[in-house]
Amino acid sequence: MRKKATSGALTAQAIAGTRVVLLGMSVAPEARSKLMGFSIKRLDHASGKEGYLSNFLLFKANDKREKSDHSSRGNPVQAFQWSDFAATPGQRYTYTVTSMHGAPGALRPGDSVSLEVKTEDPTTGKHGVYFNRGAAGWQAYEREFGKLDPDQVPDRAGYKWLSRGLEEALIAFIAQAEDGDWGLRVAIYEFDYLPVLDAFWGARNRGVDVKIVVDEKSKSESPGAQNIAAIEVADLSGCKPRTRAENIPHNKFVVLLKEGEPVEVWTGSTNITKGGIYGHSNVGHVVRDRNVAAAFLEYWKQLNKDPAPSTLQSWTVKKAGDQPERWVKSLSSADLEPARSSTTLVFSPRESVAALKWYAKLMNEAEEGVFLTAPFGVGKELREVFENKKSYMRYLLLDHEYEDEVEGIEKIEGDVKNAVTVGAYLGEGSWHQWLEEHLTGFNSSVNFVHTKYMLIDPLSNDPIVISGSANFSKASTTENDENMLIVRGDTAVADVYLTEFMRLFSAFRLRHRVKARAGERAPAPKTVASVDGNLYLDPSPRWADEYYRPDSPGEGERLLFSGAPE
Repeated sequence: MRKKATSGALTAQAIAGTRVVLLGMSVAPEARSKLMGFSIKRLDHASGKEGYLSNFLLFKANDKREKSDHSSRGNPVQAFQWSDFAATPGQRYTYTVTSMHGAPGALRPGDSVSLEVKTEDPTTGKHGVYFNRGAAGWQAYEREFGKLDPDQVPDRAGYKWLSRGLEEALIAFIAQAEDGDWGLRVAIYEFDYLPVLDAFWGARNRGVDVKIVVDEKSKSESPGAQNIAAIEVADLSGCKPRTRAENIPHNKFVVLLKEGEPVEVWTGSTNITKGGIYGHSNVGHVVRDRNVAAAFLEYWKQLNKDPAPSTLQSWTVKKAGDQPERWVKSLSSADLEPARSSTTLVFSPRESVAALKWYAKLMNEAEEGVFLTAPFGVGKELREVFENKKSYMRYLLLDHEYEDEVEGIEKIEGDVKNAVTVGAYLGEGSWHQWLEEHLTGFNSSVNFVHTKYMLIDPLSNDPIVISGSANFSKASTTENDENMLIVRGDTAVADVYLTEFMRLFSAFRLRHRVKARAGERAPAPKTVASVDGNLYLDPSPRWADEYYRPDSPGEGERLLFSGAPE
């Protein structure tokens, strides 16, 4: 849900996801000479509680160490994009954004707007989207649980915090299959988290028709060996091994059937592992649509035959509706009626990279912005789009930088309309406002970002969300078993994905910049961002200068999220 308002020189916009509300602000250029930042007050309509959002950064004069008041009323936000990360799904909130003038210790309010929004409820509607926390190394974890590992926190509170509803939603999805009238069809790559395996065991035990295709391409290596061992421990017999994939059987989906008919599907990037659910960032996406579920069931039936690569490739490209040359026409904005959304599916492996080229075409045709997560690097087709000059902002979120892509990433970073950041966390020697952070250790090669999604013009009335199991790479497209959803015209879905993207991007951008100041161009998976000294708010309006330079990234971000006129 989105709400925008203008008062005097101030324009502000609120974009509500499920657990995040993103706020964009702007003031008219002639008003910025007095702007010290923004205070943001939140009213929770359910509890009646009202208070100012906090700001870790302080004016130096307000730094009282442990006794400091971090309220944005006295330490206004010196940015034109901010978020409330403590929202609850399906709740109403009113945010009052006020431009602050004056000087530290003697601030006075200027123009003010109030924005009432309701967060999305993932348990209702056609789409339900669930993001986990994304990393243990958040300040909130450290403040809540200190240096305790999740296993050491009583009542599994640490795990619940990290899951952020993802595990609970997956188990609830499985639990919908109550008895013998129901069925579950599963295709999964990593499958060794016992509580979820137990949920499938419980479904089978109450008469549900459960059939699972699971990776066993290699019985001696990960994840095949771990899958086999976990299935044995869970006594979940009857899983069908997928052994003939050309590369890896990388799907993570569950189809729910009622009386033999598909009714819903769970998909996304989340492997059924401790690291997938609690470690790096992941998404589970429920589609409550019989046609979409039926398409996934047909795909599952092919996987259940353990086909050779050429056989499966032939099926995916010949399947009606799965050809890019048809997608471009059927999803064109001219054909899209107001208030109507469409969902298209891309199954892999495919015989060519036509799907990647189509994604690149959609990126090239964007008008307002492109957002991409790339845990395993940026493929050639998409990298070329980032390397071309564009008038709109492009955001790229990487888990880490691969050595063979350093030159390409440097070229992307050279364009001021490209905002690039990489996973990192704060360690020993951080600014004193922040606590030392640490990771869970649940993941090895991918510690921060595991999601695979692209957003095109997400704040328009015709947004495109591309999300699923497939990395945007040649191998994922032509060799792996994969699935992708393309959701067009659904602003609620776009709002959820955008708010979650910026939640991670903003957090890692701070940590990535710290790395740069520490003398390292980009963080490796297990390295720590650290800086000595203090960081304070600017005691003058000069902080806003970078957001008003023509064609600068600051200006692009200010206009994009606030919706203010240029």
